[in-house]
Amino acid sequence: MSHPPSPEIKTEGERIAKFLARAGVCSRRDGEKLIAEGRVKVNGKRLDTPAIKVTPQDRVTVDGKLVATAEETRLWRYHKPAGLVTTHRDPAGRATVFENLPAGMPRVISVGRLDLSSEGLLLLTNDGGVARRLELPSSGWIRRYRARAYGRVTQEDLDTLKEGITVDGVRYGPIDAKLERGAANSWITLSLSEGKNREVRRVLDALGLRVNRLIRIAYGPFQLGTLGVGAVEEVPRKALKEQLGKAVRQG
Repeated sequence: MSHPPSPEIKTEGERIAKFLARAGVCSRRDGEKLIAEGRVKVNGKRLDTPAIKVTPQDRVTVDGKLVATAEETRLWRYHKPAGLVTTHRDPAGRATVFENLPAGMPRVISVGRLDLSSEGLLLLTNDGGVARRLELPSSGWIRRYRARAYGRVTQEDLDTLKEGITVDGVRYGPIDAKLERGAANSWITLSLSEGKNREVRRVLDALGLRVNRLIRIAYGPFQLGTLGVGAVEEVPRKALKEQLGKAVRQG
């Protein structure tokens, strides 16, 4: 079935996927997927390409719902429980992080992800541009985890990770790993800057360990601390400006 022609390409404004991300609707990549699925309209015309720029004067809708102009940047700390997937929609029908947030939360996206069985600190924001910036290794923000792993390992074994490691053809950068307690189940604290998919699990598996619990305890300067499981707490505006500077969008 043919769609009405897309709006004329403009020279001013910002790309539609970036607009959706800044408005907290989704990431830029997911915005492009929404457009490909025919779910985005600008001024009543369905888009068939992401190569469109929009301005605050344009009326943008997703699934028929109006996308409001981006509000000031906000950031929350969330204690993700194990058993939730970090996605807005799960094809397998599993429970998601976003379905289990407290009532009254605005639409947010996550800064990075935690897999189904992982738990701990997950940052949430209404600003897709900020999310992308904080996810990039160039941000220099360190992710810290505590892992409980079955198997025996020495500190000397863990020290080999400081030079990085290649597992199944994937190169992982330097990891600072400290053995807290060695036994049949070892507790290990790990600090890394990349956060590739299932990085901690795959790296420790390469050392002969099987991770049976993984908790993220810090993301950059933000700590899990005593935040209760399933609880959400907004980062104060002052702290947000101190850490992100000019990236913080004003209301």
